[in-house]
Amino acid sequence: MNITCSHVEFSWPDDTPVFDGVSFTVGAGRTGLVGANGAGKSTLLKLIAGELLPLSGSIAVDGVVGYLPQTLPLGDDLSVAEVLGVADVLAALTAVESGDVRDEHFTTIGVDWDVEERTRAELSRLGLGELALDRRIDTLSGGQVVTLGLVGQLLRRPDVLLLDEPTNNLDAQARDRLYAVLADFSGCLLVVSHDRALLDRVDRIAEVDRGGIRVFGGNFTEYDAAVRAEREVAERNVREAEQEVKREKREMQQARERASRRAGNAARNLDNAGLARIVAGGLKRRAEVSAGRADGVHGARVSDAQARLDAAGRALRDDDTIVLDLPDTTVPAGRTLFDQTLTAPGVFADLRLAIRGPERVALTGPNGAGKSTLLRMITSSVPAAHLSQRLDNLDPTSTVASSLEAAAPTMPRPDRMNLLARFLFRGDRAFLPVSALSGGELLRATLACVLFAEPAPHLLLLDEPTNNLDLVSVAQLESALTAYRGAFVVVSHDEHFLSAIGITRRLVLADGQLREV
Repeated sequence: MNITCSHVEFSWPDDTPVFDGVSFTVGAGRTGLVGANGAGKSTLLKLIAGELLPLSGSIAVDGVVGYLPQTLPLGDDLSVAEVLGVADVLAALTAVESGDVRDEHFTTIGVDWDVEERTRAELSRLGLGELALDRRIDTLSGGQVVTLGLVGQLLRRPDVLLLDEPTNNLDAQARDRLYAVLADFSGCLLVVSHDRALLDRVDRIAEVDRGGIRVFGGNFTEYDAAVRAEREVAERNVREAEQEVKREKREMQQARERASRRAGNAARNLDNAGLARIVAGGLKRRAEVSAGRADGVHGARVSDAQARLDAAGRALRDDDTIVLDLPDTTVPAGRTLFDQTLTAPGVFADLRLAIRGPERVALTGPNGAGKSTLLRMITSSVPAAHLSQRLDNLDPTSTVASSLEAAAPTMPRPDRMNLLARFLFRGDRAFLPVSALSGGELLRATLACVLFAEPAPHLLLLDEPTNNLDLVSVAQLESALTAYRGAFVVVSHDEHFLSAIGITRRLVLADGQLREV
């Protein structure tokens, strides 16, 4: 049970390269796959799962593969049994039990006579034991759908399990159950995740960077320490290389000045000595050759030093952060932004919620409790900027630049371009179509348009904003929210993220009740 990639090359149809001769092997155990948004993590899983084909090279997978993508391609009219892939087998079992013994039913069943018991057991392991198999999935929460997708893959009895952001939308209890299930998995697990708690439970980290892959032994904390140490060494090497270039240039200039002084002194001495012109000319030429040779030596040293500086610079990681100042979003302490009683039939009733001043509110609770519904109801009642789980605020046919222009039409164009550069859309990247953006890029573009919209938003609602983001993008989001001076309500199960953005108030929505903790 292992995955072997040999000299794999892959590019998108527009010739954008993703992998260039990647080779690695992953065996039994748990491997976390990390890297920047757009580095190719999800693409690599699709290549291993056979959903994409490499341009060259080979991928060999030993055993049955289970693959849970980041976004499940499911229709809302499907039943739980259909999503799990057991509907046909259950129908055949029902037919046989009722006396229909046609061969086609036995062919469908195969060896899965215990499929209903196994299905119930897997659902129970992941907290969905009470879920009816004929229930439509459009009645489930996002976290329940993700969990259901994982159950469907586990029912395949995979030897190799590929998971792309499996903790997205999961509440704390669901995450704990997922951790336990993955700890019991005895095959080869390759998981893409930004969930640090999950990544600290793996055996090794594989990093996708600059079209290649490096494997680090140990969990994410150990990987992070190794990367930080590498960065410190790289930064020290850059500083030393910069000093070396300055030193070599200085020595070359000093050598030129010494040669010039010697040449001048020699000319005066020769004139004073009264030597024949031909002798004096020969001595002058030898002095010029000697000076030229010394200049060439120093020039070579400068070139070598510059090459070492370039190499040291390439070793540095591009972990840009967003630095913002948002004075227009300031909300005076005590100002009431929202104060209403809310009712969502079948979900919750008579919930009283007030948001005042620049509060930073974390809204937590189990999957299916109605957190996303609550945010939507706030949005429909008062002016607020709402970032949904799907990040669907922007027109996918527009560019990043035109999206910001639509959000802030009176902002001068140079100011808009400078602003986009601060959100890391520099140069031509400001004119990328929204549909071509990675998850992290889409988040940054949406934040730019939301935070600098006219008029400036004083209330920001964020629904699982770290979903599908790499760790660098999460840090960028933390930076942007730290600069925000208005009030916000954020739905998130990422405690590290909540701590980083300075939460001042916590609300829990559960069993139709909203309580403060």
